[in-house]
Amino acid sequence: MLIFVPNFGYANQNQTIGEIMKTTVHSAETRGHADHGWLNAKHSFSFANYYDPERVNFGMLRVLNDDIVAAGMGFGQHPHDNMEIITIPLEGAIAHKDSMGNTATVNAGEIQVMSAGTGVTHSEFNPLETEALNLLQIWVIPNKRNVEPRYDQQVLDLVPMKNAWSQILSPNQDDAGVWVHQNAWFHMGEFEAGTESYYNLKDDPKNGLYIFVIEGQVEVAGQTLSKRDGMGIWETKADDLINFTFLDKSKVLLMEVPMQG
Repeated sequence: MLIFVPNFGYANQNQTIGEIMKTTVHSAETRGHADHGWLNAKHSFSFANYYDPERVNFGMLRVLNDDIVAAGMGFGQHPHDNMEIITIPLEGAIAHKDSMGNTATVNAGEIQVMSAGTGVTHSEFNPLETEALNLLQIWVIPNKRNVEPRYDQQVLDLVPMKNAWSQILSPNQDDAGVWVHQNAWFHMGEFEAGTESYYNLKDDPKNGLYIFVIEGQVEVAGQTLSKRDGMGIWETKADDLINFTFLDKSKVLLMEVPMQG
């Protein structure tokens, strides 16, 4: 079954290159916010009690949460199905346990993926006694429903990330990084101030690119993005290069996803 997600949520659409490429910018301060005491969460897209009809998704990218979890606290056992769930700890560590029998600790510098498929329950806790955990929780709508649930985690190779994009997720089991049931690619890079780079979509024009600045400041497609700002780019042409100029020392996550199922 194909899942169609309409291309809404793109406020401030504008033409940028060749009168085709479209963009939307989500500044850090416009994200949804929920402070539960033990959990301080920022939502780039509608999630839980935060709902904005103009920010429900970016194509098949459904959730991008920036969570800070207090020491010793976390998410109790809860269910998911038919979603690709990616977790990237930025600071600290996360203790994972699920109904598939997996028990693991995922540290900053690693990536975790769970295909919920036909259904899985899991818990995620901060096992540290004195340090907060900061993680990115990302949901991607899959292109296959009711697959067998699975779990994986990998250590990210930081060397290729120096002033370059390093692939950390793809649709292919044999490629670099973890893999998901979707025609999606994630890259991460750490860049020195004054450097430049570019990205060319792997599946163009079906896919779009969502840029999330973890740290630093970068100029892309005529926009200056700072820490925790997000930007979506779609409807590019096959020969369009998305160019980046890093104005400060920066760490950036790129998420290429289909714009519809």
